[in-house]
Amino acid sequence: MATQPGGVRRRTGSCSPCTKADFLPEESFQSWSKYVAALKETPSRFMDRLTARSLDDMELNAVKGRSHHEMKKNLTWWDLMWFVIGAVIGAGIFVLTGQEANEDAGPAVVLSFVVSGVSAMLSVFCYTEFAVEIPVAGGSFAYLRVELGDFMAFIAAGNILLEYLIGGAAVARSWTSYFATLCNHHPNDFRITAHNLSPDYSHLDPIAVVATAAIGVFAIKSTKGSSRFNYIASIVHIFIVLFIIIAGLTKADTKNYASFVPYGSRGVFQASAVLFFAYVGFDAVSTMAEETKNPAKDIPIGLVGSMAVATLAYCLLAVTLCLMQPYSEIDKDAPFSVAFQKVGMDWAKYIVAAGALKGMTTVLLVNAVGQARYLTHIARTHMMPPWLANVNERTGTPVNATVIMLSASAVIALFTDLSVLSNLLSISTLFIFMLVALALLVRRYYASGATTPTDRNKLITFLVLILASSTATATCWGLMSPSDWIAYAITGGTWFVATLGLAIFVPQARPPKIWGVPLVPWVPSASIFVNIFLLGSIDRDSFIRFGVWTAFLLFYYLLLGLHASYDTAKELKRIIAAENSAELSKAEEGKSSEQGDQLDVGSCESATES
Repeated sequence: MATQPGGVRRRTGSCSPCTKADFLPEESFQSWSKYVAALKETPSRFMDRLTARSLDDMELNAVKGRSHHEMKKNLTWWDLMWFVIGAVIGAGIFVLTGQEANEDAGPAVVLSFVVSGVSAMLSVFCYTEFAVEIPVAGGSFAYLRVELGDFMAFIAAGNILLEYLIGGAAVARSWTSYFATLCNHHPNDFRITAHNLSPDYSHLDPIAVVATAAIGVFAIKSTKGSSRFNYIASIVHIFIVLFIIIAGLTKADTKNYASFVPYGSRGVFQASAVLFFAYVGFDAVSTMAEETKNPAKDIPIGLVGSMAVATLAYCLLAVTLCLMQPYSEIDKDAPFSVAFQKVGMDWAKYIVAAGALKGMTTVLLVNAVGQARYLTHIARTHMMPPWLANVNERTGTPVNATVIMLSASAVIALFTDLSVLSNLLSISTLFIFMLVALALLVRRYYASGATTPTDRNKLITFLVLILASSTATATCWGLMSPSDWIAYAITGGTWFVATLGLAIFVPQARPPKIWGVPLVPWVPSASIFVNIFLLGSIDRDSFIRFGVWTAFLLFYYLLLGLHASYDTAKELKRIIAAENSAELSKAEEGKSSEQGDQLDVGSCESATES
C-alpha cells in the first residue's frame, strides 16, 4: 500500500485485482463495529460536512492527486469549441424540435430555442469563470464543493450523474430512430416489445446499447483521439446542417406560419424547458479543463464562441422545419427526414438521417468523455468508491469511470422512452445550472476572514430574496394565467430590487483573478431566475421522478458517502497537521542553528577583543 498526495491509501500496482480497499478504504468501514459507531455519529458528522467548504488549492492539488496518474494536457480552444458543437447539435435539434413543435409550441418553437439559448448562455458565463480558476475534471461538482459545501455538492453530483446517464440514453435511443429512417423502417421495427412492462419502458432498444458500447471504446482509448474524431465528424455535420437549411428553405411555405403561437405563451415556455436538453453538453466540456493547455484563454473562447454558433444553428433549423410542414403534421421521431420526404425530396432524407446519426454519435462521445470525468472527481473525494477515480497510466483516461457510466446509460437506453428521459434530464440540468450561478455569487461576495458579519448577513438576505422571488414567479406561472401581470410585477420587482441591493450594498470580496463573468451580480442572478422559471414549466411526473432520485441520493449519502468523505477529510487534516508540524520543527531547528552560529561568532569576537 502507498499514500497519495491527498492522503488516500491505494494499492501500488495499478493492475492488481480489486479488493475491499479499492472501494471502501476508509476507517468507518474496516469492521461492523466501526461502521455501527459511525452511524451513531451521523448527526454530528452531517453537520460537519454540511458546513465544510473545500479550497481552490485543495481541488487543484490534493484531491486531483488521488487519481494515481495525471490526465494529459493536450486540448486547445479549437478542440473545446468543436467538442461543444459536437456535444450540443444532436438529439435536441433532430428529435425534440419535432416533438415540441407538434405538441407544445408550434412554429413558435424558434422562440423556445431563443429562451433556452439565453438561459444556456448565462450559465456558460458562470461555468467559464469557475473552469478558468478551478481547472479540474470535477466541473460543477468541484465548483459547488468550494463555494456551497460538501453536502450540496453531493446532491448536485448525484443529479449530474443522472443528467449524463439520461442524456446518453436519450441520444442513444434517438440514434436508433434516425438509423431506422435511413433503412426505410419505423424505429420500433428495430426494438423488441416487452408486453408485460409499462408502455414508457416496454420498447427494448438493443441498437442503442450497441451504439453506446462502440462509443465507449473511443472514450477510453484517448481524449485527443476522441477530439480528432469529433472534429472531423462535426465539420461534416456542419455542412449537413447548412444543406438542411438551404434545401429546406427552397420548399418553404409561409402558410405554415399562419398560426405562429397555437398553444399560447405557456406552450412556448413549456417547450423551452424541454428543449434545454438541446444545450446540454457545454458543461461536459468544462470537465475537460484539467486536460486543457491554457485554461485562461482556451475555455472562454471555446465555450462562449461555440454556444453562440449552436444557438444560431438551432433557430435556423427550427424555422426551416416549421416552414416545410404544418406543425401538426411534423413527425415526432425523425422530423427533418420525414419533412423532406413529404415535400418530394426523398433522396434528401438519407442525407439528413446520415447527418443526424453523425451528430448524435459525437454527442454520445462528448457525453461519455464528460460523464466519466465528473464521476472521477466525485470519487476522488470518496463520496463514491475511490476505485472509480483511477486514471489509466497508458491512456491518461479514467477507464473505470467510463465503463461504469456507459454500462448504466446503456441499461437505461434499453428500456426507457425518449419523452420520459428528456423531461427528467431538463430538471436535473436546470437545477444544477441554478446552483452554479448561486455559487458564483457566493464566490464573488463572500470570502472567509475577509467578509464582515454584516456584509455576510446582507448577502444571505439578498440571495434568499433572489431565490424566493424566482420561485414565486415560477409558481405563479404554473398556477395562474399569464395575463395576471400584477403577480409577476410583484415577484419580478422583488428579484430586481434584491439584485440591485446586492450590487450596491454588498462589496465584492473576491474579484476574478484571470477571467470573470461580466455584469455581476446581474448575469448570475438572471441565470438563477431563468433556470428556476423554466423549472416551473416541467410536468408533475418528472418532478416526482426527480424527488425519488434525490431521496435515493440522500439515503446513499447518509449510509455511505457521508462517512467516507468525513473519514477522508479527517485523514487529510491529520496529514496537513503533520506536514505543518514537520515544517515548524525544521524552521525552529534552523533558527536555533542560526542563533548558535551567531553566539559562536559573538564569542570569537569577544575573545579577539580581549
